[in-house]
Amino acid sequence: MHDTPGAFVIPNPWDAGSARILAAMGFKALATASSGMAFGLGLPDGAVTPDLVLQRCRGLITATNLTVSADMEKGFGDSPESVAETIRADAAVGRDQARVGH
Repeated sequence: MHDTPGAFVIPNPWDAGSARILAAMGFKALATASSGMAFGLGLPDGAVTPDLVLQRCRGLITATNLTVSADMEKGFGDSPESVAETIRADAAVGRDQARVGH
């Protein structure tokens, strides 16, 4: 998408239902937003755990066949090791979904 002429708009769903609506509207990709995800769960921004973010990302990927860019809150850590762990977990979500056809 970055190689095509012009800009593309990437909206921020907060759950599977909003992802399906945005996909039906013709968007080509989706991006999570930490605040939207948190507020959709009734939590303040920054209060969603890494496991819950990954769970919600799985839901977005399962709900549509679109690419999902995830806001992973600065890697959910301050050390390179903790950020690497977050990146591995995030990548695993994409691999798992690719195995089931998305």
